[in-house]
Amino acid sequence: MWLRCGLSCSDRLHRNSLALENAIDVTLLYVLCIILIATVIRSAFGFGEGLVAVPLLAFWIPLPVAAPLAVLVSITVAGIVVVQDWKKIHLRSASWLVFSSLVGIPLGLLLLTSSHQRGVKAVLALIIIAFSVYSSKGRAPLELKQDNRGWLLVCGFCAVVMGGAYGMNGPPLVVYGAMRRWSAQHFRATLQGYFLPASVIGMGGYWLAGLWTHAVTHYYLLSLPLTFLGVFLGRVLNHRLQGESFFKYLYLGLAGIGALLLLQAITGRF
Repeated sequence: MWLRCGLSCSDRLHRNSLALENAIDVTLLYVLCIILIATVIRSAFGFGEGLVAVPLLAFWIPLPVAAPLAVLVSITVAGIVVVQDWKKIHLRSASWLVFSSLVGIPLGLLLLTSSHQRGVKAVLALIIIAFSVYSSKGRAPLELKQDNRGWLLVCGFCAVVMGGAYGMNGPPLVVYGAMRRWSAQHFRATLQGYFLPASVIGMGGYWLAGLWTHAVTHYYLLSLPLTFLGVFLGRVLNHRLQGESFFKYLYLGLAGIGALLLLQAITGRF
């Protein structure tokens, strides 16, 4: 009797162990697939991976793990692209965007704790959608022949405010790049010149908050081969995007971000 009980308990433990291992394997596979898709998007267009990675990763792993993991991947992607295409970075633009972002950090944190988040988010969403629809209809948006310090300050400031409050700092940068009519290659490279220091600062904040955990490092190291693959595939796609076709996809992506922001503002889910 005791022997049968021991064998039965042993079998149950073995089955539970196998079930746990299978669950871990499925979770890891899911995380790796999401990171690959997000990295391809980021490498091809220069932005947008956070909107894919964080919400989808949070379905399977805790948000305090998903967010720092996405930032670590962002640093890696930005670093690789900067090394690959540093000659195509508009250094003056990237520098002013980073500088103006530092000024906007306090306001971004203030909005994060504000009681008017939904209203501000709805206004931002409508502006982004209006710009995207207007530009995609073939009407030329405001075009800047050269860097404009005022627009750089405004877009960099708005980028960090949206990043700090809503985790979406890409749209203002995309608006500026569209007004400057950067090529797909310059667009991709210059945005990484901004995202690299911004992501490093963000990761420093996660580290100080104690959110850079063993789980984050574990998933990050396992995802590195697919991150490299995603950067390569995205670069190939980026070099195939030329002229107006690139801006068409750009405006489509912006409109999607605006629609997501508006939906969040209406439903009250953040």
